[in-house]
Amino acid sequence: MDGLEGLAKREAVREESIYKDTFVKLVSCEGSDLSVVNSARVSFGKRVDILTDRDERLISYLIKNKHTSPLRHAHMTFHIRAPIFVLRQWQKHQVGCSWNEMSGRYVKFDNDIYFPESWRGIPEGSAKQGSGGDLEEQELVNEVYSDAVCIALASYKQLLDMGVCKEQARLVLPASLLTECWWTASLQAVLHFLDLRLAKDAQSEIRDFAKEVESLVRQHFPATYGAWRDHGG
Repeated sequence: MDGLEGLAKREAVREESIYKDTFVKLVSCEGSDLSVVNSARVSFGKRVDILTDRDERLISYLIKNKHTSPLRHAHMTFHIRAPIFVLRQWQKHQVGCSWNEMSGRYVKFDNDIYFPESWRGIPEGSAKQGSGGDLEEQELVNEVYSDAVCIALASYKQLLDMGVCKEQARLVLPASLLTECWWTASLQAVLHFLDLRLAKDAQSEIRDFAKEVESLVRQHFPATYGAWRDHGG
């Protein structure tokens, strides 16, 4: 894709891309630090109505010693808008989770493409995954990427215009397309997700989304979050 026409198409795709509108929103939250405590204390036939320092120490004990079944009684439901390649990593988390995603069989996708803030190089050494520092030729790489997604989006539209069904026309769409889903998970499953996806060796794009999840956990389960952070989270 060369010349002014190619440049215009690339800029149009970047303008229409709404990467800035990716999000992680909390739809609902069932349970609290108190429900974690009471589901643990039921073993002794006990129940409390107000969270005390003693209860926070109990939560810390549970996290430290990996007695985390009480965390399964609290659930969080998230509405997520993210690129497909991020969700395919995220959806590997299945235990204690439920997923429903926007379907390209029913929905006609728009020009909602993820554009990285920067392009990273191949990692040094023997690492089989991950990335290194930012490449020098950022604009050139952007041009190659923009050309590719322009062709994919144009082909998708052309297939639809030719009468191809949505469930087949979507075959040409890139993994950088933005999609939406609902994710419901137990608090135990959410913390396991954070353990893995906040790690330094996690892909930086999913780590950004994990930080949004972390913020919501900290807000709604402060005692459990604090214990998790204290014991290696």
